[in-house]
Amino acid sequence: MFTTRPEILGTFGIVTSTHWLASAAGMAMLEKGGNAFDACVASAFVLQVVEPHLVGPSGEVPAVFYSAKTKKVEVLCGQGTAPNGATIDHYKREGLKLIPGNGMLATVVPGAFDAWMLLLRDHGLLSLREVLEPAIYYAEQGHPLLPRVADTIKGLKEFFETEWPTTAAVFLPGGEVPKPRQLFRNPQLADTWKRIIREAEAKGSDREAQIEGARSAFYKGFVAEAVDAFVRKTEVMDQSGSRHKGVLTADDMAKWQASYDAPQTYEYHNFRVNKIRPWGQGPVFLQTLALLKGFDLAAMGPTSGEFVHTVVEAMKLAFADREAYYGDPDFIDVPIQTLLSDAYNDERRKLITDKASLELRPGRVDGYEAQVERTLKALRELSTTDKKVSGGEPTLASMRSARRGDTVHIDVVDRFGNMIAAMPSGGWLQSSPVIPELGFMLNSRAQMFWLEENLPASLAPGKRPRTTLTPTLAEKDGDPYMVFGSPGGDQQEQWQMLLFLRHAHHGLNLQESIDLPMSHTAHFPSSFYPREQKPGHLMAEETYGAEVLDDLRARGHEVEVAPAWTVGRLVAASRDKDGLLHGAATPRLMQAYAVGR
Repeated sequence: MFTTRPEILGTFGIVTSTHWLASAAGMAMLEKGGNAFDACVASAFVLQVVEPHLVGPSGEVPAVFYSAKTKKVEVLCGQGTAPNGATIDHYKREGLKLIPGNGMLATVVPGAFDAWMLLLRDHGLLSLREVLEPAIYYAEQGHPLLPRVADTIKGLKEFFETEWPTTAAVFLPGGEVPKPRQLFRNPQLADTWKRIIREAEAKGSDREAQIEGARSAFYKGFVAEAVDAFVRKTEVMDQSGSRHKGVLTADDMAKWQASYDAPQTYEYHNFRVNKIRPWGQGPVFLQTLALLKGFDLAAMGPTSGEFVHTVVEAMKLAFADREAYYGDPDFIDVPIQTLLSDAYNDERRKLITDKASLELRPGRVDGYEAQVERTLKALRELSTTDKKVSGGEPTLASMRSARRGDTVHIDVVDRFGNMIAAMPSGGWLQSSPVIPELGFMLNSRAQMFWLEENLPASLAPGKRPRTTLTPTLAEKDGDPYMVFGSPGGDQQEQWQMLLFLRHAHHGLNLQESIDLPMSHTAHFPSSFYPREQKPGHLMAEETYGAEVLDDLRARGHEVEVAPAWTVGRLVAASRDKDGLLHGAATPRLMQAYAVGR
């Protein structure tokens, strides 16, 4: 089958990410003698520089990884929690019914930095300075600005100048929109990282002590102090149409640490799929597999109307359960074993017919009836609210739009047998104003929360938002095999599902699976402000062909045809039993790349 680029093959290492410079930086760490975890951290910091409209230093990251040393699959939880002052009462007193998609009140504790330091300390081999050097170089010396970054800045130029002048000072140098594909610098961000390194190295030559010093500088030192002062003093215009101060404090940052978590798993044929637990949307993927297990997908063409219809109808049911049941397991009881059980899914599967559903249909679990009804009531009331303002993380349409944030992704496999899938996000340039002493913005992940009481994802201090970030690690025949992911908010699971099923059932390699036409639905409520919902919606690339698109319309789908090569940002890597490594990256948006040897 023709592919837009070759599937990368090698035995030494593969790094694949949503930007070629990040992939190259990660590969440089492998060449220096580092492992997959060093490479992932270096790639992540470069992405904060070269894709500032998609991720920043104050964002968050979940990662799922296999360590050849520990022989375990684990989840790295770099999702910060709601500040102590983030109560429903406070937000309602601010006149809000929904948490805005940007501004100070949308901010939770920055989680990514501590997560990267924890991973580097426990599983990496290289020093803090070595893994940060590529990002510092591109921030200080400049990097070729992506056209989409320039378009984002252009679309928000007046807003930045009027409302967020500290952002204008960084992203509108000389008062002008920076030109695409020309060098762009953020020297203040480079200075922040260099100061962190100086303070870390002042702890001595011990590698772990230096990493601990970096964590302290960020969460208890000058970074936290600058964040605290800026949040306290700055009233910010946000998507609610009003100005608000935030509630994040240095104390919130000092009390939080990244952690490791057990993965949520599901056995599917000869695969064991590892996702994050229901503090994120990861189990949607697993629930969908539990439903699809009852269909002969291998007998359906990988781009056929029957295949697309079956997958999307299963995903509608799984996403409906996400709305009704998912939230931080440290705060609520999520009946995840029931949701993944054969008995539950055997009944749910009967709802999938040859016609598209136009309803949001969460399942009923004994003891949770009142919770489900509260959720559906909140969603019904939301349907009458004003949805003119768009924001948050993107649906597919906003991949061609300038103003929404998104996410990035990194997959790495190395010669030692380590592998990691990481989904950094948040803290993009549209999320909140730049903190001038630091050169970066705060995140907006709190928009995942509801301001209604007693819902699974209701706002509460110390609670993790129900994130959409959802990396995947699949084991095959008992061995760690494949890492993959895609940015795209609520679409992440949907695009990943198409990749996985085409690879697992149709024998397509990683690049072939990514290059085939992509599709997704916005049938269920968006996780992002202002929580749009499009019953029966199905976005499909025109490359499916008229016959398939007509078939989907005949089944009752509200088909929205997307231009060719505009849906999804998938990247993937895998390792065979004999040590042969594979890597692939989407040609869509013309920036993701897999490198390796």
